[in-house]
Amino acid sequence: MRNQVIKDLLALSHELGREERGLAILGEGNTSAKLDANTFFVKASGTCLGTLKRQDIVECRADKVLPLLDKGELTDAQIDEALMAARVDPKAKKPSVETVFHAYLLSLPGINFVGHTHSTTVMQVLCSPRAQEFAEQRLMPDEIVCCGVASVFVPYTDPGLKLARVIRDRTEAFIKTHQRQPRIILMQNHGVIGLGGTWQAVLSAMLMVEKAAKIFVGAAALGGPVFINRDNVLRIAGRPDELYRQRALGL
Repeated sequence: MRNQVIKDLLALSHELGREERGLAILGEGNTSAKLDANTFFVKASGTCLGTLKRQDIVECRADKVLPLLDKGELTDAQIDEALMAARVDPKAKKPSVETVFHAYLLSLPGINFVGHTHSTTVMQVLCSPRAQEFAEQRLMPDEIVCCGVASVFVPYTDPGLKLARVIRDRTEAFIKTHQRQPRIILMQNHGVIGLGGTWQAVLSAMLMVEKAAKIFVGAAALGGPVFINRDNVLRIAGRPDELYRQRALGL
């Protein structure tokens, strides 16, 4: 199981890091995978998704990371120290600065993989006044199938522990409102997070949100966009044929 999880995490990282997709440039973005209830893997700080290697993956203890969410104000040095202490192997590389939100999202039921990138077209939207509208509305059926009925919207927050806390709060509010877990989290002026039970589900959501952003930008230039109304969004999300397609695609 351990080797398979690592293999899957590398596959997700390499797919997200493909240069022609424009999802991540150089050392942008990070990925993670749940190993068991106690430990998880996360990309090392400063490494590149497209060329990630086994030695660039850091195994961390969830019980050392999750308590940081409720520890009050911590300095950057204290956070770094805590993340280094969370490594299973003290000789491993430094975990990503975003390790805390990865730990939280991997603690959600059924979530085994998380990917985060600064996708080029999505960033065009997230750096615009229409970012929240894009997160909360849907343009096309495939977007609903792969990305869910809506996305979590997170206002710009300093990356690291502060951001992890806002992601937790916004995600819990989303689950309460929609009675389902999100597949996409959109962070204003920052980037996108995809989460799912399989690495393929994360990749599908990340590719589809980039496609949706391209359509959104094009439609906005033509006087739109025109969104699917809420009743039809929920209808598509619950249709038996779409649920079957989700299963077939591993979503």
